[in-house]
Amino acid sequence: MKDGIHPDYHQITVIMTDGSEFTTRSTYGKKGDSLRLDIDPKSHPAWTGVQKLIDTGGQIAKFNRRFANFKLKK
Repeated sequence: MKDGIHPDYHQITVIMTDGSEFTTRSTYGKKGDSLRLDIDPKSHPAWTGVQKLIDTGGQIAKFNRRFANFKLKK
């Protein structure tokens, strides 16, 4: 392998949606950074079988504002 072309591989903390956390190695961020997940196997409908609506940062509200005046042509 060539020197100086690969990203730094270090330990980070991953925080799940329920608040539990674990330490892993990654190229994400800097050493000691935290990665907070919005969706994980404990909350994703593909694994839980339950449809749950998560509005992170007002995405649904933003969509509704953007398309509030949209009318279908008949």
